[in-house]
Parts: sequence; structure tokens; C-alpha cells
Amino acid sequence: MTTASGFADLGLSVAVQKALSRIGYEQPSPIQAASIPHILAGKDILGTAQTGTGKTAAFALPTLSRINLKDASPQVLVLAPTRELAIQVAEAFQNYASDLKGFHVLPIYGGSSMSNQLRMLKRGVHVIVGTPGRVMDHMRRGTLKLDNLQTVVLDEADEMLRMGFIDDINWILEHKPDACQVALFSATMPRPIRKVAETYLKDPQEVKIESETATVERITQRYWKAVGTHKLDALTRILEVEDFDGVIIFVRTKTLTVELADKLEARGHSAAAINGDMSQQLRERTIEQLKSGKIDILVATDVAARGIDVTRVSHVVNYDIPYDTEAYVHRIGRTGRAGRDGNAILFVAPRERRMLRAIEQATRQVITPMELPSREQVQERRIDQFKDELDKAMTADLKEFNHIVEQFRQQRDASAEQVAAALLYLIQQDKPLILPEPSKPERNRRNDESIGFEDRPPREKRERQPRPDFDGQPIAMERFRIAVGRDHQVKPGDIVGAIANEADLSSAYIGHIKLHDDYSTVDLPAGMPKEVQDLLKGVRVRNQPLQLQSEGPADDFIPGAPKPRRPGRPGGKGGKHQRHQSGGRGEGRSGRDSGGERRHSRGKPRG
Repeated sequence: MTTASGFADLGLSVAVQKALSRIGYEQPSPIQAASIPHILAGKDILGTAQTGTGKTAAFALPTLSRINLKDASPQVLVLAPTRELAIQVAEAFQNYASDLKGFHVLPIYGGSSMSNQLRMLKRGVHVIVGTPGRVMDHMRRGTLKLDNLQTVVLDEADEMLRMGFIDDINWILEHKPDACQVALFSATMPRPIRKVAETYLKDPQEVKIESETATVERITQRYWKAVGTHKLDALTRILEVEDFDGVIIFVRTKTLTVELADKLEARGHSAAAINGDMSQQLRERTIEQLKSGKIDILVATDVAARGIDVTRVSHVVNYDIPYDTEAYVHRIGRTGRAGRDGNAILFVAPRERRMLRAIEQATRQVITPMELPSREQVQERRIDQFKDELDKAMTADLKEFNHIVEQFRQQRDASAEQVAAALLYLIQQDKPLILPEPSKPERNRRNDESIGFEDRPPREKRERQPRPDFDGQPIAMERFRIAVGRDHQVKPGDIVGAIANEADLSSAYIGHIKLHDDYSTVDLPAGMPKEVQDLLKGVRVRNQPLQLQSEGPADDFIPGAPKPRRPGRPGGKGGKHQRHQSGGRGEGRSGRDSGGERRHSRGKPRG
């Protein structure tokens, strides 16, 4: 088996390595280290590895390194058993190809718009990721030609066999060019799959990765479905309520280790970052601080956290889900040590459910869902913690302080209870014990959980810029270009939601959006602070960074702060054209035209 100390040793193209560095990949998984050199060399490969071991990168990285961007015909065809996996693999290709200018990948599957797929195929794509039935359909129509195909990948071949696709796979492979490379990956190797390999693979290199995972009996595993609330707000609530000693929080990128540690510090937690950019001396010093209790939270990448053995780590939080199950098992192995019970919490977005299932299979445990702590639970926890601190303070020598309190009580003719309450009011201002009722609670549509309360500093103390107050005056707009478009299956509502949430900007101040194939434009209030623009550059929509760039003034304006719709009148002022105010996540039909554009419902009409 081929081994490598890093991706730089595998022979990948410079553009692909740049993307990996930006994503935060530092070390190839066993299946990646074993497969990438063979695929780069053009050899057929027969890989046996469980779901969640990093197979997608194992075939995507080397095939991307061989792509000829000047040839707009399909060069790589990936067959996947389900629509969900096809979309996931296509997004992975897009992510790894972020430095390949002009690269196009297209997922094709049943149940989606045929006309859109035909349009994209006519324009030209380099990689096709599809389910066997829809791939056959396009091949028979003559809309998908495999003349210049370099590589065919069968992903999760045994699953395609189970779903009855074996005849379709054989038909597709019969029509591939003779010199086309074939890479077959399967968790198991049943007889029909072995027969496919014997028929269509030429002198294949066999790669078999034995799972290193084991049952983690002393670790309680839970997951939170990451919908409706920002992950940072969710993490803050969990840390408020969980009874923890030491915590390691895992993220994917080196940049995020520093950003998240800083934000947790700003919210009152003792946290530090650890990543591959740190010197060994600084890394050891930070780990020692965790051991000694000088810090309670370590925010780490996978590589930086290897070998950490700190007994007091009671919790591991997977803030970003890992790319493979091996990494997950290594992560949660940082807790539950020295015979102690451990806790592992995993944040899972809806599109990451496949990885959740793979992790459950690998750990041989069911990971139970968890609800975010409610406002009442956080308040109760804060009060309990305050009482504990008060008990400790009662054991100190309070003689001098008693004198001051008694003197103040007599001078003000106040009761001891009034003085105590006033003192409590003063000391809890930075971390309120009595949390205010949300005036307009948002609703998580998935579980109807009220999320109007969020455990974060008051608006004026937050890191993000406050919402602009335009006092009802017309707002000049500036046009920005963003690096996400129709090719990424983006919708205007996705862009509105991302900008509204990350920039803390009401969706009412987000203007005209126009979608193009590989980019879009969006009108935003002119004069946005540079900090906000820098923040938005890194915001991801459909797993694609926005890379916000100004294109100058927009021929547009918004006529000041929006007026709320009058209660009891569905039409209200503005009628059916009323702009939605639900955090920017959706637009009514009246807010978007047939060309995928989002138009103003107030202000001057556009030509």
C-alpha cells in the first residue's frame, strides 16, 4: 500500500493542492493515500472500503488533476446509486476544483429538470456525476457523449447492485471508450460486482482498507440537526448547560480554529486554538494549559489534535462533521479516557445525514438526537452556577464587607434583601441571570423550537456590524459580484439567507439578485463597512465561497426602512408584493422573476 506524509507527496496538481490547503485538508486518509497515485498513473483500480472512509476525495482529487479545461466534453463519469450521493459528490468536485478556472461539473439524476440538464450538457461540462438510469437516458438521446471520457468511477458499487442497477452499469461500461480508465469502489465485493471488475477492469490495482474503528462503549454520542440556528449560537447554548470539565471542539480548517476560539473567548469562555500552523513548542504549551485547567476549551483540526491525551477532557464537539469515519473515531477518542465516561456531540446539517449513518455503522452505536437547551434551561443553569459561587463566597472572611453593606443599608433606609438584590443586579449585567422573553421569536420550521432567544452578547457588543438605521431615507445601492451561480444549483433565497444571517442585515436591505451560470450579482447598501465585506467574502453558499467583489454603484435604491404589514390585512400596504421578513430564507413568487432574479417590490421599477 502506498503511504504519504501529506497531500504534497501524492503528485496532485498545483491547483488542486491550493484548494486542499484552503479547505484545511492536511493528511490523506488510508484510502486516499493508497488510491490517488494509481489513478494519477491512469491505472484501473478496485477499491474495498467502508462508506465514510474518504473515497470521494480518493477519486476526485486525481481525476481533477488530469482534467483538460480546454476540452469542454465529459472527461470523468461518476456513477452513484442515489440522487443524494450524486449531489454530494458533485459538490465535492466543485469544492476541490475551486482553483480550476472554467471548470464545470453536472449532477444528473431522475426527478430533476431534463431541460436544465440538456442546457448544461450543451454548454459543456468536464465531470458528470449521475445515477445509472438518467445517465443511460442521456446516452440514448445522444445528449451525453463519452468519446473523450478518460475515467469512469463506480461509487458504492454494492449499493447499486442492491438497488437493481447492475444491468445498467454493464450497459454503460460497454459503451465507454476502450482506453478509458475504470475505478470501482465498494464496501463489499459480492459475486456480481467481482464479475463486473473481471469484465471491464484491466490489470486493476487492488486497494483494501480495513476499518480501524471499534466500539466506543464509554462515550455517550449525540447529534444536533444543524437547522434554524447558527452553529455558534447552538454551541454557546450547549456549553452553557452541559456539565463539562475540558472540551475539544473539532473544525475542518486552520482559520476557523482561531476564529471560533476568539468568539468563544468573547463570550466568556477560556478557549485557545491549536492547528498545523503552530510550532511544536506552542502546541505543547497550549495542551499543557488544557491539562492544568488554565483553559477549558481547545478548538482544533484533526491533525493538530492527534496524540492529545488529556484526562480532564469530558466532551468532544464535532463543530464540523469529519470527512470520514476514521477521523470521527479518532476525534471522540480524545474523551472517555482513564476509565472515565465521555461525551461526544456532533453537528449534522441535513445534507450530511449519509455521513451520520456511516458513523453509526463504524462505531456500532446509535447516535441519539439532542434538542438545543431552551431559554429556561440556560437561565436555570446560570442561576444554579451563581448560587454555587455564592456558597463559596460565604466561606470567606466577610467582616469588612458586612460593615460596608450595613452602613449603606442604614444610610439609604433599605432592607438587607434590597441591598443584596441590587448587588446581584450589578454583578450579573455581563451575563444576565434573568433572560428576557424574545419579542419576536423565530421559529425553527423543523421542530418548532423557539430560537428568538440566543445566548450571545447584546447587539451592541456583537462582533458583527449592527443593522444600519436609514431613518426612512432612500438607500443608495452598490452592485457586488459573487462566485456562485446556476451551476451550483443556487437560488436567490440561498443568497439572501446567507447575507442576511452573516452580515446581520435585514433581508429588506438586500436588493436585486441576478443569477448567471458561474456567478451572480447582488445589490447591497452602498458604503457597507469593510469588515462586513471581508466577512461576506468567506461566506459559503452551496458549499461555494461568495468571494464578494464590488462592481460599483447600482442603478437602484431602496426607499428607506420597510414598514410592517398592517395586522389583519393579508394584502396590507404593498399587497402581494410585500417583501418577506423571515430572515431572508425564502422569497414569494412575486419577489422573483422567471429568470431566477430577485426584484424589488418597492422603489423604482427596473428596466
